[in-house]
Amino acid sequence: MPQPFLYNLIDKAIFDYRIIEKGDRILVGASGGKDSTALIEYLAARKKRQKDDFEFLALNVCTDFGGGLPPGIKDLFDKWEVPCESVFVDVNGRIKEGYKMSCYWCSTQRRKELIAFAEENGFNKIALGHHMDDILETALMNALGKGELSTMIPSLKYDKYPLTIVRPLCYADEKTIIDHAKQGGYFGWTCTCNYQDNSARKTARRRLELLTEGDRKAKERLFKALKNVKKEYLP
Repeated sequence: MPQPFLYNLIDKAIFDYRIIEKGDRILVGASGGKDSTALIEYLAARKKRQKDDFEFLALNVCTDFGGGLPPGIKDLFDKWEVPCESVFVDVNGRIKEGYKMSCYWCSTQRRKELIAFAEENGFNKIALGHHMDDILETALMNALGKGELSTMIPSLKYDKYPLTIVRPLCYADEKTIIDHAKQGGYFGWTCTCNYQDNSARKTARRRLELLTEGDRKAKERLFKALKNVKKEYLP
């Protein structure tokens, strides 16, 4: 029986960017949403391949804005034999005087917890559930907001930490993940944070859809353009 289309995309990303290597200990950010759950499902399936030699742990960073993993997601992790732990971070309590809560601040604090846990427990890589749409949206946000051509990359080795951030879903568009999650019965859990409407990402998402008309092939070409920069034809 052929494996799901999403798995093919992740396999290609892992090969192209050497996301999983022999002996890796990978910490996966587990929010309970479709993206990280699809990634964890894939890793659980990949672990069963005899040729693969790596370990992974799902870590849920619970905040004061929401509880832990939905019971249904935790049940799936148990079914897939996925080791899972949870830590708590008081995101609101960490806000410095003069600053306001934002999606960026919350994600930064959750990332800090992932890094701290990885360092303390001997993980060398942190896997996040960012997909192709996220990467393209970030490119638009940076170009239109900061005036720079940059985005999240599939594999990023930190300078300050002995860690590498990896994004195995980088070749997967959001619709592919949604279709996969629906088939798996875990689509539907979303963030209920009151601050999410403040994010510039929603605007970038609308712009990306207008630009590509939601077509996966168009998004793939746009992603390819980020890797095929002709500097001699730029100002």
